[in-house]
Amino acid sequence: MSILTYILGLPLLAALLLAFVPRNYRVIMRAVAVLATGLSAILAVVMFLRFDAAAAGYQFVQQIPWVTSLGISYHVGVDGINVGLVLMGAIVAFAAACVSWDIETRDKEYYILLLVMAGGVLGAFASLDLFFLYIFHEFALVPTFIMIGLWGRGENRNYATFQITLYLGLGSLLALLGLLGLVVFSGANTFDLPLLTAHLAAHPIAQGVQAILFPLLLFGFGILVSLWPFHSWAPAAYAAAPTATAMLHAGVLKKFGLYALIRVALPLLPDAARHWMPILAWLCLGNLLYCGWVAMRQKDFNWLIGYSSVAHMGIIFLGISTLTTTGIMGAVLVMIAHGFLAALTFGLSGYVYRQSGTLQMDKLGGLVRQMPFIGVALMMAAFAGCGLPGFANFAGEVTVLFGAWKVYPLITVFACWGALVIGGIYMLRAVRTVLHGPVPAHCAGFKDAPHAWRKAPFLMLLAALLVFGCFPGLLAQKIEPRVADIVTQATAGIPSATSVAATPLRN
Repeated sequence: MSILTYILGLPLLAALLLAFVPRNYRVIMRAVAVLATGLSAILAVVMFLRFDAAAAGYQFVQQIPWVTSLGISYHVGVDGINVGLVLMGAIVAFAAACVSWDIETRDKEYYILLLVMAGGVLGAFASLDLFFLYIFHEFALVPTFIMIGLWGRGENRNYATFQITLYLGLGSLLALLGLLGLVVFSGANTFDLPLLTAHLAAHPIAQGVQAILFPLLLFGFGILVSLWPFHSWAPAAYAAAPTATAMLHAGVLKKFGLYALIRVALPLLPDAARHWMPILAWLCLGNLLYCGWVAMRQKDFNWLIGYSSVAHMGIIFLGISTLTTTGIMGAVLVMIAHGFLAALTFGLSGYVYRQSGTLQMDKLGGLVRQMPFIGVALMMAAFAGCGLPGFANFAGEVTVLFGAWKVYPLITVFACWGALVIGGIYMLRAVRTVLHGPVPAHCAGFKDAPHAWRKAPFLMLLAALLVFGCFPGLLAQKIEPRVADIVTQATAGIPSATSVAATPLRN
């Protein structure tokens, strides 16, 4: 059995086990959630270290036929594109379980939904079958709606729940239509991604059909990622969401749409991809500039980091739109880095909210003196969000900008202004307002993270940002060969040996 099955299966199995735990055993429910996600994270680290960047094809492959008449099977495996995403997702899921200690109502339902969400998103990244890729994503998406509605905060949580359900439901529907159309018009009679790739390399879909299918995938997955102008659901949802839900969705689940564009849309619909990429490059400026300007006007810290998260998606879209190895490799690096960063910032903001009961920045101040550990961690997260060298975001953003400069020089100038100048202004403004200055009277009794266990999830996420920031080659050497294959398929329509091979190398 593949190690990937254990990584994604442990949270799902734990969710099933919790269904039989009596409701009043709160300690057991929390212990099961932390243990399952912790073991999953450890296995993900082992898998990442064992991954051979020089080997061709997918690794840690397992395939079990399910509906043979339709070509549907449980098929998992990793290559350079998703090995880092699975690692990031497992670590963030463990951190999210660790910070859920404050849940006091409906604990059983909460931890079941959290575990289903974690297992679903890991399954979506690991799946090599389009049917299961979509189903696993829905496993992770549906708990998001429920958790915001039941455990969310603020007066607008019901509105936020309605908005995110409407937007992401529409995005999922468009993506489903695109995926079904891809399978039907391919004539391959299979949902298996490697087989579908091999078939379309020899029998490409007609350009007219590609012109219909690609926008369905682009805007379907784009809505899931908060592509401008379909972005307004994200800040409201993250401001209302429970801490762990915001960490998992903003950090991990939102990367699914980006991953699917790189994995499915670009290599399988190359003619339409080349037509739409310049349009995507201009749209991403809406994320970088408009959402950055809106972030500068925010008075609520969660709304600020929500708009910041949306703005960071613009850098990733820009990297994808270049259709170059440098640009897309940078996009994957930013996806992983932003996963750790978003989880860290929303985790820290959740801690501050539990202490203060508010995230209005004008009601906070001097937190770095009142809560030294939380304050310093929040300052480091803000610096990472600004793209400071030494953090993983810097390596990814610089790589994207180098790749984009060769293709879209004017757009790159605007992107630099949005990512570096505007991003730096709103992040440093938040640092000045929340962490420094006089301490309000009601903040005098705030308590720092009391012991190592409360600090552990934040330290883990910070460590990941610093490790991959100081040693980006740990990711880049794994990502680059597979990205080069996808760029070749998308720009020339030439099949790659590694893209059509699904031979298991190690299990």
